[in-house]
Amino acid sequence: MTAKPKHRPTLNDVAKKVGVTKMTVSRYLRDPNSVAEATREKIAVVVDELGYVASRAPDILSNRNSKAIGILLPSLSNQVFASLLQGIESVTKAEGYQTLITHYGYSAEEEEEKIASLLSYHVDGLILTESIHSERSHKMINAASIPVVETIDLPENPIDMAVGLDHKQAAFDLVSKMIEYGRRHIVYFAARLDRRTQLRSEGYLLAMEANGLTPQIVSTQEHSSFTQGRELMHQALKQFPELDGVFCTNDDLAIGAMMHCQEHNIDIPNRVAIAGYNALDIGKAISPTLASVNTPREEIGAAAATLLLKKLSGKKVTKPIQDIGYSLYLGESLGKPV
Repeated sequence: MTAKPKHRPTLNDVAKKVGVTKMTVSRYLRDPNSVAEATREKIAVVVDELGYVASRAPDILSNRNSKAIGILLPSLSNQVFASLLQGIESVTKAEGYQTLITHYGYSAEEEEEKIASLLSYHVDGLILTESIHSERSHKMINAASIPVVETIDLPENPIDMAVGLDHKQAAFDLVSKMIEYGRRHIVYFAARLDRRTQLRSEGYLLAMEANGLTPQIVSTQEHSSFTQGRELMHQALKQFPELDGVFCTNDDLAIGAMMHCQEHNIDIPNRVAIAGYNALDIGKAISPTLASVNTPREEIGAAAATLLLKKLSGKKVTKPIQDIGYSLYLGESLGKPV
């Protein structure tokens, strides 16, 4: 005989067991201090005993604040976005906001669908991780009239607010440092070919051209991984045997490139200098340590959430575009100045 499904506890169930009205329980759920201490303690015990979870549907349907922020991430496995999320939630949690997180796999079409889904839940605001969006995404966001923060990049014309860093300049600075250290045949490893990869490519090209050097790029449409870094290094050494430096669009590719070199007894940094981007912990734990761009992802997340909640509270946002900056991590894989 099939077991009868358990009844989901209701507000009425809690009220009956405590011996108070539903209004009293509802008032307690909105503000525990609004009911007498003895009643408050009884309600808390019963709520815990029954496993009661308050429904927020009435508030959402009556157009009150949902106390929820929608967050769109291109990848759930990338440590960069995990750090960004930690920064966001360090602010939203303290202010009593929930985060609804969705993943769109670097696809503008998928981002569009996920934006529509989040807006259907009446989120109070959105935090995005792209600066280029579909026309429909723009229309939906404009129609929703909610605060939006674009992160990681610094778009020229943000939808509303933006917090990020100048990836083009950061790449230019690191490649310039490689050239200063005596590298003349630096190859750029690109993956995904998303906006941030394109910006770093532009910085690489500027640095090479400013020093009269020939830029060379090896790329893949696949997502970044250690395996892809190894394959790109194998390809680059065949295509450009004179290469003496590699600048990678992120640390995953750079670590993979280092693995290939170590497996084939290619000395780092004497034969080949390797640099990555984002300064992940693994790059500081390996030997030689990986030169990279230190991107403050948690700070970006916290700043984005702070901007969003400030606007939601009705306060004036005096600095809607914030450049958080970056620093260079000059690891041992870069070598020494000549």
